Amino acid sequence: MDHAAIAEVVEPAARQSGLEVDRIEITRAGKRSVLRVYLDGDGPEGRGPSLDEIADATRAVSAALDASPATGEAPYTLEVSSRGVTRPLTQARHFRRNIGRLVALTLPEEKLTGRITGADEAQVSLDVDGAAREIALGDIRKAVVQVELRKDDTDDLGDTEDRGDDGDELAADDDKE
Repeated sequence: MDHAAIAEVVEPAARQSGLEVDRIEITRAGKRSVLRVYLDGDGPEGRGPSLDEIADATRAVSAALDASPATGEAPYTLEVSSRGVTRPLTQARHFRRNIGRLVALTLPEEKLTGRITGADEAQVSLDVDGAAREIALGDIRKAVVQVELRKDDTDDLGDTEDRGDDGDELAADDDKE
């Protein structure tokens, strides 16, 4: 499979779905190929594509590839997903889509971890231990989102009571026999 020919088919199909191609990978798996398409976009809240948007784009990309000679006659498996949280942030839009998230940066003279508070085409704004920092994008050697696992003590209703599936409060421990 020709990477450039695949990109010419996939990129317009992704754009039609309101997304952009982050990268395309083609790997051999026996007699077939695995075509992986990683998508990105602003999504409904500016934080990346939703699962529904990825599903819509998958259908559009699949139909475009089926209608095109770009894949040739060889069998292949199509896999479409978002770019993933573990991928390095390399462009201004990546930082913008991750505002509010904790990120580890490698700079020429230091490494630091902070929460992204803003980003534009030239720099990223961070909160580093309560202090505001402005970092030029050109100075960033590597940037990776730090996955935070935290338990939220409130539910969607804003209270801390445990609730069953139907919204009824569960019995307290001292009411059990």
